[in-house]
Amino acid sequence: MRVISLAAATIGVAALLPPAAFATPSPGWQADLVTDAVQTNMSTRDGVVTVLDPAWRQGYAVDLLAVHELATPTDRVDARLSARIPAGAQVDVDVRGRLADRSWTEWTAAGTTLPAAATAVQARITLHTNGSAAPTVTGLRLSADESGIRPLVTGTPLTYRVFATREGLAGQTTANGHTITSRDHFVALPSGKALSAKGSSTYSVKLCNPANNKCEVAPVWDVGPWNTRDDYWNPSSVRQSWKDLPQGKPEAQAAYQDDYNGGLDQYGRSVGNPAGIDLADGTFWDGLGMTDNGWIQVTYQWTGSGTPAPTWPIVEQGDTGNTVKTVQYLLNARQQAGLTVDGDFGPATLAAVKKFQSAHGLTVDGIVGPNTWSALVPAVASGSTGDAVRAVQNELTAHDIATPVTGVFDATTDTNLRSFQTANGLPATGGTDADTWKALVN
Repeated sequence: MRVISLAAATIGVAALLPPAAFATPSPGWQADLVTDAVQTNMSTRDGVVTVLDPAWRQGYAVDLLAVHELATPTDRVDARLSARIPAGAQVDVDVRGRLADRSWTEWTAAGTTLPAAATAVQARITLHTNGSAAPTVTGLRLSADESGIRPLVTGTPLTYRVFATREGLAGQTTANGHTITSRDHFVALPSGKALSAKGSSTYSVKLCNPANNKCEVAPVWDVGPWNTRDDYWNPSSVRQSWKDLPQGKPEAQAAYQDDYNGGLDQYGRSVGNPAGIDLADGTFWDGLGMTDNGWIQVTYQWTGSGTPAPTWPIVEQGDTGNTVKTVQYLLNARQQAGLTVDGDFGPATLAAVKKFQSAHGLTVDGIVGPNTWSALVPAVASGSTGDAVRAVQNELTAHDIATPVTGVFDATTDTNLRSFQTANGLPATGGTDADTWKALVN
């Protein structure tokens, strides 16, 4: 649902939705705009939200709301928005659905049909200023339509040949609030339909460079290049704009090569290259080994059957990095292993893993796989202390949610874990169940 007001007023947008949206009574709920929400450039006061900095990214702000569990599956969520929207400003309300296999659909405008029945939904409000004045949202009521339920039609994720450019911009901020670092790893696509929240890789692409066969999987953390409403990977039936273009062809490519739209992008700028994806420097240089902008193969991993649900990673001797630190913290917590938490899976960590596996009746192979992970991760929540809490705090920091590693599950850890859960499409419980641990260690 996209709302553009002609005057500053408090509005209900039921009248803007198709008549069928309210043909039968639907279970509804008043959305909480603040509690457990993940906000980007958003100012909050007394439950009302507006843009914090009108100069940031041309007055763009996002409010990602907590997951809402449904008693009955739905294939459409309608919205009634209460807002004051100055002339020329805009508010978008998008929703996505969690499917039976725990995967998520793409973001779609409220009031449009989801690709399959969802057991939980999540809403996202995006605000745009008019350059001087910002919209203010005072309330949002959502309702689930139970009609037209159908199973998801599964298929192979879509792959297209796309021109890629290097994003650069170290020190600046992406559309999801991530501060870009040197040799960072993420991508930008010219539509928010597949934008992952900060701390999440829910929507990711697999990139392959045909010049050297190097590949990388990277999360979608920014919106661009050129356009912001061009989900060119989608068929024309659901594509946001430029529905007459072939599926898989970005508007910028058509403008550059074919003088489509007079050679201009959505803002009226002359398109200087055919780019349909931007790559962060680390993805560009290290992941794909690129030295100049060029054509690559891009697989949009959420297409076909929804976002891949997180799985337990395989961690073994010789591995290094943050996930190894988590294994070491957990081994110290569960069996007082006395390991130095250095992120290096060496002989001491191997011996501790084998000892843990033997004590829990697992295959003693020294490899931390699904069965070992399931036995290793404990439930921690507010009030917990120790190395398992340090593992959570360490992983939150690694996922771009800076959290002091103190070993005490305090109010900051609770707030940050809830934000992480919301960002990853998980219920914001503030505790670590198996799904939360899977998201943390991926």
